[in-house]
Amino acid sequence: MTDRQRRIIVIGAGHNGLVCAATLARAGHQVTVFEARHRSGGAATTREFAPGFRVSAGAHLLHALDPAIAKEMNLAKHGLAYAATGLGTVALAPDGQWLRYRGGKLEGPGALDADREAMKIFDRQMDRFAALLRNLRSEVPPRLGTRDRGALLALGRLGWAIRRLGRDDMREFLRIAGINVYDVLNERFDNPLLKGALSLDGTLGAHLGPRSNNSVFNLLNRYTREGYAIPAGGLGAVSAAMADAARAAGADVRTHCPVRRIVVDFDRAAGVRLETGEELAADVVISNADPKTTFIELLGQRHLEAGFAHRVRNIRSNGGVAKLHLALDGLPAFNGLDEAMTGQRLVIAPDPDYVERAFNHAKYGEFSKHPALEITIPSLHDNRLAAPGQHVLCANVQWAPYHLKGGWNGARRHLVEACLVMLEQYAPGIREQVLHHELRSPWDLEQEFGMSGGHWHHAELALDQSMMLRPVPGAAQYATPVNGLYLCGAGSHPGGGIMGNAGRNAAWVVDRDLAAGTTGTPEPTEDEA
Repeated sequence: MTDRQRRIIVIGAGHNGLVCAATLARAGHQVTVFEARHRSGGAATTREFAPGFRVSAGAHLLHALDPAIAKEMNLAKHGLAYAATGLGTVALAPDGQWLRYRGGKLEGPGALDADREAMKIFDRQMDRFAALLRNLRSEVPPRLGTRDRGALLALGRLGWAIRRLGRDDMREFLRIAGINVYDVLNERFDNPLLKGALSLDGTLGAHLGPRSNNSVFNLLNRYTREGYAIPAGGLGAVSAAMADAARAAGADVRTHCPVRRIVVDFDRAAGVRLETGEELAADVVISNADPKTTFIELLGQRHLEAGFAHRVRNIRSNGGVAKLHLALDGLPAFNGLDEAMTGQRLVIAPDPDYVERAFNHAKYGEFSKHPALEITIPSLHDNRLAAPGQHVLCANVQWAPYHLKGGWNGARRHLVEACLVMLEQYAPGIREQVLHHELRSPWDLEQEFGMSGGHWHHAELALDQSMMLRPVPGAAQYATPVNGLYLCGAGSHPGGGIMGNAGRNAAWVVDRDLAAGTTGTPEPTEDEA
């Protein structure tokens, strides 16, 4: 081992863990990744859910992967290709008066002329605001209340970026960034169908309704004018390419190796203990697990200051989205859609009030009997997912709370039935096409992927849980209060989504700290405490 090289262990081979491992391996470190499951990728995996039918088990669309990371890892060389790109969003209507939007272009029989013009203005402004957030993804968040010159410069750059929006856009950004998407959409558009689809975009994956504050912030974090992509082979192809890239860089990626405990020697992380009882030493441990799993289960609260442990326990991280998979013996006929439109991203969200009513149930531990749905039929683009003439349908179902009254054991079939009733209104005859079905509640997603609460993003993405507050003050710059222990997962800045920035940012911080001989978070400032 050279003077430069250090032994680094990464817990979890999700996409952020793989990006982190590849980045540190390229920097010359000895990196080992331990993954509990039999394959790498976390929630970005492809698996068979019924004989002959394969689906992306968690995430099913790609829209946020950082192009710089894809280039650095040379993912194309390692097998990443796309079955479809540039998919728009089609808002379904029972009478066939659908509309489609992507960027500033609005089309379809349900599109109103006034909304077409309003959409161009809305897209221009939202894209400028979303670009502001996208540009922050590759930056380590500055610390609050610090006098550090680098952190102060980062805060200054953030303020300057907002100022560069110009007077009118700056005022509008500051006005709407923290408010609800319901009011913003009512100000801009007339068509309830368009407002319903956009309100779903503002709430998807979050414990929010359209009338909830932070729903505009959620919309901006999801906003894409390039459209959505479906990787050839499903989202698992992204993870497979990343794992190959990490190995090519020199990292050792081991599956079937669950970590039981982070080993602490006096006041610093010194390695890990596997489920087998084997202990492995390291100079640095980086966790791709969610913050609660990392600090409460793997580390243990006895190694944490009481106030910090309290903040971790109170991270909002309960999921509210179920995943529905249908194996179909033919292509469903959605009202008014041809095959090309059926292959787009489809949503069932007739109007913002419908979406709000669907959310209301989640507040009281119930799933909605009239859910909002985000739907894809990836087999239209990728014939490896089903046999000829057959198809798979994947849907995100909002809302399905992690803490369901009465539990999920007897409830899954009732939610499947509610979804089929809803789908039948938009694609008559689809019920008779169903050969197999599978519904994964947030509780099931927690069991399958090990993420606390079954939340996609490991922690709710909201203004009070973002940037220098994510996941909590004292661990918002990837380093933690325990020397030698770092975070690199979706619970850190910039959050969830298959983008990879959290992993790369964490790697930069670790490499910097190792070079400086410091591997821990300084005491929290008065503002952070």
